[in-house]
Amino acid sequence: MQVVLTDVAVTELQKAMKEMGKEGEGLKILVQPGGCAGFQYGLVFQKSPEDGDSVIEHNGVKIYVREEMAPLLDGITIDYMQTLMGGGFKIDNPNATSTCGCGQSFG
Repeated sequence: MQVVLTDVAVTELQKAMKEMGKEGEGLKILVQPGGCAGFQYGLVFQKSPEDGDSVIEHNGVKIYVREEMAPLLDGITIDYMQTLMGGGFKIDNPNATSTCGCGQSFG
C-alpha cells in the first residue's frame, strides 16, 4: 500500500494539526459511498489507528487506511491546491475509472 503526500500537503496538514490541537495524530483517509461518481473521499485526524487499519508514514505524517479500502487507495497522491475559491486537498487516484467534475468523488 502506497500513499504519497506532496511537500505542500505535508506542510498544510502539519499546520492544520497544530491549529486544531491535533499534533501527533494521524490522517485517516476514508472512502464512503456517495457523490455523483459513486464514492467520495474523507480526511479526518485520528489519535491512533483502529483495528483493521493499515498504517503508513510519509514525511513524518502517519496515515491510516482501512485494509478493505486499500485496493481503492493504493498509489494515491494527496496534494494541496490554492485557487481563487480557496484552498483544499486534492487526491489523484490512479485506480479511479471516473471522477466527477468537482473532483470530490470517483468511480
